[in-house]
Amino acid sequence: MPPTPSTLLRLFTRGVRQQAPGPLRSSLRATSVSKSDVVPAGDITSTPIPEITDVFPGLHTHEHVHQFSLDHPEEFWGQLARSRLEWQREFKTVTAHEPEKAIFRWFPDGQLNVSVNCVDRHARHHPDRVALLWEKDEPGQQEPITYRQLKDEVCRLANVLRASGVGKGDRVALYLPVSPLAVASMLACARIGAVHSVVFAGFSAEALASRIQDAGAETVITTDQAVRGGKVIQLKQVVDAAVAKCPSVRQVFVGTRTESQVKMGPKDIALDKALSCEGTECEPSVQDAEDLLFLLYTSGSTGSPKGVAHTSAGYLLYAATTHKHVFDYRDGDVFGCVADVGWITGHSYVVYGPLANGATTVLFESTPTYPNPGRYWETVARLGITHFYCAPTALRLLLRYEDDWVKRYDRSTLRVLGSVGEPLNHEAWHWFNDLVGEKRCTLVDTWWQTETGGIMISPRPSAPGAPVLPALPMRPMFGVKPVLCEPNGGVVEGMGVDGALCVGSVWPGIARTIYGDHKRYVDTYFSPYKGYYFSGDGAHR
Repeated sequence: MPPTPSTLLRLFTRGVRQQAPGPLRSSLRATSVSKSDVVPAGDITSTPIPEITDVFPGLHTHEHVHQFSLDHPEEFWGQLARSRLEWQREFKTVTAHEPEKAIFRWFPDGQLNVSVNCVDRHARHHPDRVALLWEKDEPGQQEPITYRQLKDEVCRLANVLRASGVGKGDRVALYLPVSPLAVASMLACARIGAVHSVVFAGFSAEALASRIQDAGAETVITTDQAVRGGKVIQLKQVVDAAVAKCPSVRQVFVGTRTESQVKMGPKDIALDKALSCEGTECEPSVQDAEDLLFLLYTSGSTGSPKGVAHTSAGYLLYAATTHKHVFDYRDGDVFGCVADVGWITGHSYVVYGPLANGATTVLFESTPTYPNPGRYWETVARLGITHFYCAPTALRLLLRYEDDWVKRYDRSTLRVLGSVGEPLNHEAWHWFNDLVGEKRCTLVDTWWQTETGGIMISPRPSAPGAPVLPALPMRPMFGVKPVLCEPNGGVVEGMGVDGALCVGSVWPGIARTIYGDHKRYVDTYFSPYKGYYFSGDGAHR
């Protein structure tokens, strides 16, 4: 039998990447955990689980909820989709999978608009609630944007795109700094049914061009420049070099970040001027639940970049549900994920998850050490951040500096800490938990991927009082059945064992394909271990 939540206390990834079954690398090894390592549970969970028991009154414990989500996935996700999302046409069918072809469909006869779910419904009920807290590169220059203001900007930009001929299914490449414009651009595409492809605004012209070409994007949105870590980055120049290699591009919208004079060519359109001509109402497109929402390119361990394709309803539901329950989000919280919007973490936990839940989400434009190593914690104190989600790389960087850079700032608003992107070593975990979190915050070390759409394994949600073990993701999310597999494809049973980390269930946030290459999708994720999604990582239980 696959492991239950209670037997996954020592499950962790070691970053093992492999394209087919084979011996696990030596970096995959068991880690012993002593009783002194066990951290008492904080107040992140209560019993019964909020919201879940409102939808499923008979489920009173975490294990009941998790088992129900595996035994009855259609009822579980169907009820959550009805309660969490606003539908243009409610679905009657929850799933229509063709697993032998690796084709997965959630809510296929339903219709909704992601932009409406992330902006309009909150602007109706809480128009003055802050949606975005833009923390600019220079400390103290934060700019709040309410849900009403965000809705207006999304509609203006959607009108600009529509007027320029962008429509349903068209791909739009975004090469933007972390900013309200980036969020508005993503949501404006969603509003009119266009498919956005955000490219990290640190990639080269060659990398940008390859992604524009693969997506077949005809429209690009960028800014004159970006500012990060006290340095000016010439975004428009990079876009010019990329577009020169992309004959498919017919227009480039150029926004303003620094008001610098940049060269404007025949394809270039001044975005500010175009926005000033449009109104603040835009009829949302009617979107099928399985319509493409975005492409996000990963480098891939071999071959060309992969355009991971996520669709509308399933992805949004999973991002919102994981944001709510992994982080125990509550109204009034200030969610501080410092990821760039060019990565999946920024998509799911800066933009879509928090906004779907009506949260206040922080847009962090700067770096961990600008203008000094206390930048993160000064920002936490000034903005009153309750949740802080970052990468182990940043934590290991900050470990080099004196503890006073943390201690000098008030961190009393923090309730939940999170780590994402790679395994978190014990030293960094304890520094984050003990110093930054003062041993009172819950630390969720999360495992997931671009392809999963959202968090898959994490210490929370869990039973009340369940311990957190350092540097271990630990427990599967609702609807997720982790399985360890042997090189020959068999399932590894028992405890104290290693294996290839696979998933034996289908969850709403799973990527639907690799854009334009479904065979590569099948070969990469489903052929190595028949009947399972292969993560490419190894794990120990």
